Amino acid sequence: MILIADSGSTKTDWSVVNNGKLVKRVLTKGINPFFQTEEEISNEIETTLILQLDTQDFDAVYFYGAGCTFDKVEIVKHAIQKNIKVKNTVEVSTDMLAAARGLCGYSPGIACIMGTGSNSCYYDGKNIVDNVSPLGFILGDEGSGAVLGKLLVSDLLKNQLTPGLKEKFLSKFNLTVGEIIDRVYRKPFPNRFLATFSPFISENLDDPSIHALVLRSFKAFLKRNVMQYKDYDKLPIHFIGSVAFHYKELLKEAIESMDMNLGKIIKSPMEGLIKYHSVADIIL
Repeated sequence: MILIADSGSTKTDWSVVNNGKLVKRVLTKGINPFFQTEEEISNEIETTLILQLDTQDFDAVYFYGAGCTFDKVEIVKHAIQKNIKVKNTVEVSTDMLAAARGLCGYSPGIACIMGTGSNSCYYDGKNIVDNVSPLGFILGDEGSGAVLGKLLVSDLLKNQLTPGLKEKFLSKFNLTVGEIIDRVYRKPFPNRFLATFSPFISENLDDPSIHALVLRSFKAFLKRNVMQYKDYDKLPIHFIGSVAFHYKELLKEAIESMDMNLGKIIKSPMEGLIKYHSVADIIL
């Protein structure tokens, strides 16, 4: 029995797997050691995850998450070991490796994440061998929900989009300009706040200014990230995440306009991760 977790900034998807088959799925809040302490992560596991599991004993736990850089791995590992009994392995890796394994399996390709944040890598079928730093939603994260939300709010408040959209937006979300500024500059997790506007963007894609905003951000992601990898014009380019999934037609338009080879577009890496770790167990 193994436990696989795929964690973004917004939510964590936990899957209990036995002999390659999904037994139970549990959702908790996003776990990100870049923003959270070991105590906060441990508390989320104890108060939300454990209460929904039928067992706390596992042969292995594979945790993939945003913010799980080399210097943050032990924070998550300790929080897991404090609350879950693990017989063999506790592996903590980046959400980028989850995307690569879930999308590419054991084949080479370029794997991309487009959710609350964005990221990409060149994967040789075993390891990530190149990664352009995403830089976060202020300096990078092109094409992500947070950046799309940032661009939307910025353009709306500076009257750069179609007349009427500003009133429609403020009415729908019941927000003042002051409240928006406060949420972005003073409150925690501004990336999550900005990403909540993605459904509004999706609902208004028929508006030429919104369509152009999204397409421009997707092309920026491809130019500033994907085009820096070796063989980007030959390898399949795969996408994972809520933004990639829900905006797939515009993503296809961006890919085709730049003569790239589109691979898979899926919402979650979990199905691929279950298959990957089941094959890995057989190999081992």
